[in-house]
Amino acid sequence: MIPVARIMVVDDEKIVRESLSIWLQKSGYEAVPVEGGQQALQLLEEDDWDILLVDLKMPRVDGLKVLYKALEIKPDVPVIIFTAYATVETAVDAMRAGAYDYLVKPIDPDVLAIKVEKIVERQKLAKENIVLRKKIDSINRFDEIVGNSKPMRNLLELVGSVADSDSTVLITGDSGTGKELIARAIHRNSRRCYKPFIAVSIGALPATLVESELFGYEKGAFTGATHMHMGKFEMANGGTLFLDEIGEMDAKMQIDLLRVLEEKAFYRLGGNREIQTNARLITATNKDLKSEVKNGVFREDLYYRLGVIEIHLPPLRDRGDDVLLLAEHFLKKYSEKTGRKKKGFSREAMKKLRSYGWPGNVRELENTIERAVVVGKGSMVQVQDLSLNDDLVAGAVEPLVSLKDAEKRHIQQVLDKTGWNITHSARILEIDRATLYKKIKLFGMSRPKKQG
Repeated sequence: MIPVARIMVVDDEKIVRESLSIWLQKSGYEAVPVEGGQQALQLLEEDDWDILLVDLKMPRVDGLKVLYKALEIKPDVPVIIFTAYATVETAVDAMRAGAYDYLVKPIDPDVLAIKVEKIVERQKLAKENIVLRKKIDSINRFDEIVGNSKPMRNLLELVGSVADSDSTVLITGDSGTGKELIARAIHRNSRRCYKPFIAVSIGALPATLVESELFGYEKGAFTGATHMHMGKFEMANGGTLFLDEIGEMDAKMQIDLLRVLEEKAFYRLGGNREIQTNARLITATNKDLKSEVKNGVFREDLYYRLGVIEIHLPPLRDRGDDVLLLAEHFLKKYSEKTGRKKKGFSREAMKKLRSYGWPGNVRELENTIERAVVVGKGSMVQVQDLSLNDDLVAGAVEPLVSLKDAEKRHIQQVLDKTGWNITHSARILEIDRATLYKKIKLFGMSRPKKQG
C-alpha cells in the first residue's frame, strides 16, 4: 500500500493541475489542485504539505518565486518544478535554487510516480530514523530504576558493563525486588535494543506447556494444534529472551534448554526443520540454585551455563533511603494516575516506611503507596494510610523474622484481607495464580473454615 502524502499541484492551466491531481488521487495520495503561485504561497503558510509540484512559468508569481518562498517557510518540503520550456538554463536555475527535481511537460505519469514514491519513502525513513534516534538517545539511561544507595549504584554499574555482551545472565534476588526491570535495562542498553524483548514466567506455565511455549509447534503436532505456533525463542531472535522463575523448570526442559544454549538451534514440536536462534538469554530466580543443584533438583551444567554473569538484587531492607526515594516515585505515579494529588508523606509516615522490613520488597512498597493514595483523605500520606504490619517494624516485638516467615505472613495478610480471593490476592502480590497456589501449598496454608 502506497503511504498517504499531501501533495500540492500548482499550475495556471486548469486541465494540467486537475488531471495530475486526479491521477495522484487514484494512486492513493491526497492531491490538491491550486491555480497559481499566489494561492500556493497562501496555502503553504496555512497548512502542512509533503510535496509541491509547481509549474515554472505562471503569471504574477512564477514557480521560482514559489520555490524560494517554500524553502524559506518549510525547507524540508521537496519541490518538483515542471515546465514546457525545457532548457538547460531553466533546469540549472531551478536545481540551484533548491528544487528537489525537474520534469518536462508533457509529464509522463510513470516517471512522476517513481519520483513521488521515492520522496514518500525517503520521508517515511526519515521519520523512522527520528523515532530510532530518540530511542537510542534514551537507552543509556536507567530512568525506570529508582535508587541511589551504594548496592544499587554498584548494580547499575554492573548492568552497564555487561549489557553489550552476549553472555547469559542469571538475576537472583527475593520476590518483588525487580528482576524483570533489571533484565529490561540490560536489553535497552545493549545493541539488541531495537530487537524484541520477550518475557516468559516459567512458574506461570503448566509443565506440559513450557516446551511448546518456548520452542513452538507445527500444525498437527498434537490434538488442537490447528496451526503453526511460533515459540518464544523464535520470536526473540536477535533480541533478548527473559525466563523468570527458572528454578521452576522441570528436569526434561532443563535438558532441552541446555541443548539450545550449546547448539543455538532447536526444533518446533512436531517439526523436523532445525531453527537457528540468536536470542540472548537472561534468566531470574528467587531460589538458591546452588542449593537446588546440591539437592539434585537443578542441573549443575545448566546452572553454570545460565550464570556466566550473575547479578544479585539486594532486598529493599538493605537499600537504606532508597525506600523513601521509591515511595516518592510511586506517590507521584499514582497521584497522576488516579487524579488524587498528594504532596508528600508526614514525618511519622516516612519514619514507618524507613523502618519497615518490606518482605515483599519493591512490589509491596508500590502496592502500599498505591493504596495510600487511594484511601488517604488529606493532601499528605499519613501513617494510618500505609496499613503496614507493625510486627515488621524495627524495634517492635519480634522484629527479626526469617524471610520465609515474613513472606508467609505477608501472603496470609493479603489472603485474609481479600477473603481468600485468589485472583485478587495474586494481583495485589503481583504474582500469577499458579505461583500463589504454590506458595500456599509450600507454606501449608489453608483457608479458614466458615463459622456456623
